[in-house]
Amino acid sequence: METGEALPIAELVDERRFLLDVAYWMLGGAGEAEGVVDETYRRWYGLSGPVRRRIVLPRSWLVRTAGGISLGRLTPPARTADEPSTAAGAGAGSAELTDPACHCLRARRSRHTSPEQYGAVARNVRQACLTQDTGLLASLLCPDATAFFDGGGKVRALVRPVHGGRQVAHSLLTLLVRRPRTTLTAQSVNGRTGLVARYEHQVAAVISLDIADHHITRVRAVLNPDKLRLWNQRPSPGVPSSRQGPAQRGDGWS
Repeated sequence: METGEALPIAELVDERRFLLDVAYWMLGGAGEAEGVVDETYRRWYGLSGPVRRRIVLPRSWLVRTAGGISLGRLTPPARTADEPSTAAGAGAGSAELTDPACHCLRARRSRHTSPEQYGAVARNVRQACLTQDTGLLASLLCPDATAFFDGGGKVRALVRPVHGGRQVAHSLLTLLVRRPRTTLTAQSVNGRTGLVARYEHQVAAVISLDIADHHITRVRAVLNPDKLRLWNQRPSPGVPSSRQGPAQRGDGWS
């Protein structure tokens, strides 16, 4: 697991916002700024894992890269032989979310889990994250649980799947550590109770859980801002959103 890239929700969101501000200040357009930031993260994920881990201040690297890309778009330079292509950076930046071919996990997921059980487990996960209780969270996970973090190459999230109950617990607690202006609710995610993390009232992560025999077999955390746009659209007055279920009582962080 690339623990060096495990970051709290607040830091992921603040970092991307700062890069957008830098690019917008230099180029003067929101669309152009989005393109610069996307290219910045593509170059970040175009680096090998060992190279990324050797960068002491990743945010400084990202800011310098965003600034360089912005300058290049103001005055396009000739492409050099050693300049990474956009296509190669885009390929490296896409998180692999392919499920492991594990028969035992598929068999367990096929067993029926009631909505009440999903709700109870999700609320217990929320409580473990609220108190940063590694033992409690690990006890809710199967020993061979797997977690996938879908950042889409647009935030500095974990790229590879995380395997093992303890490892999954560590990555989730890091992602969902309690910070100011951050809330975590247990609510409907794709028709089952999951977790929704918000930073400054904007949805920053949607987490779904696969549960069998009262334990979590698989976690999927969507962090890609493009995929979260529907969650951040305000529903029309009197029309409930089809994606956002009602929050459970008492589920917000203060």
